Amino acid sequence: MNNVETVKQSAGNIIEIKGLEKHFRSGGNDVKAVDGVTIGFPRGKMIALRGSSGSGKTTLLNLIGALDRPTSGSIIVDGVDVSKVNGNAEVKYRLKKVGFVFQSYCLIPNLSALENAMMPIELLNPKDKERVEKAQKLLERVGIDRTRQVRSPAKLSGGEQQRVAIARALANDPPIILADEPTGNLDSKNGKRIVELLRSLTKDGKTVLIATHDADIAASADIKIEMVDGKIVSTAG
Repeated sequence: MNNVETVKQSAGNIIEIKGLEKHFRSGGNDVKAVDGVTIGFPRGKMIALRGSSGSGKTTLLNLIGALDRPTSGSIIVDGVDVSKVNGNAEVKYRLKKVGFVFQSYCLIPNLSALENAMMPIELLNPKDKERVEKAQKLLERVGIDRTRQVRSPAKLSGGEQQRVAIARALANDPPIILADEPTGNLDSKNGKRIVELLRSLTKDGKTVLIATHDADIAASADIKIEMVDGKIVSTAG
């Protein structure tokens, strides 16, 4: 399937997951990284996924972001059946529907902050004549002024690199931001700034889904979800 087909879903939820399973083999054992998850995530909310390492929260983010494929079950994201997209449709889905923010930033080291932030725009629409201006404004929005936009990631602080990563995630104005331990490599001061920045995105109607151990993120979230052994064991908010 190379075209993204629209699927009906309830008006209140931007993400709907039903009977989701992700299994893999490890050391001769069948590991259930995600084990029968059924849940809906509403639009315009900040959602914290909590759980110990191996609980399945990162795998769940990867499945929503089409970085991994489920063993069974369905994931409907903003009208797209993610489990069925492949080829060009899969690439377009990731470029248009979700923005990724990783703990390790995942910036391209030989590109400037501006070039990193501009990359998703160039991939989706290489003829966009306003791509430089769009990226500049996004970086300014997250607190990276134009004198620092020309610097490579190595010449930026950890907090600045994470803000560049957030600007990159916003480049194509996706409705969903997926963040995996976004404050894990930051000190408490910069971590709080990133939490505030992610929280502010919900004012634009974006759904921000964060896998985290960070108590500040959990305290700021509209919805708190606890995962254990691939299952959702509690939901609050």
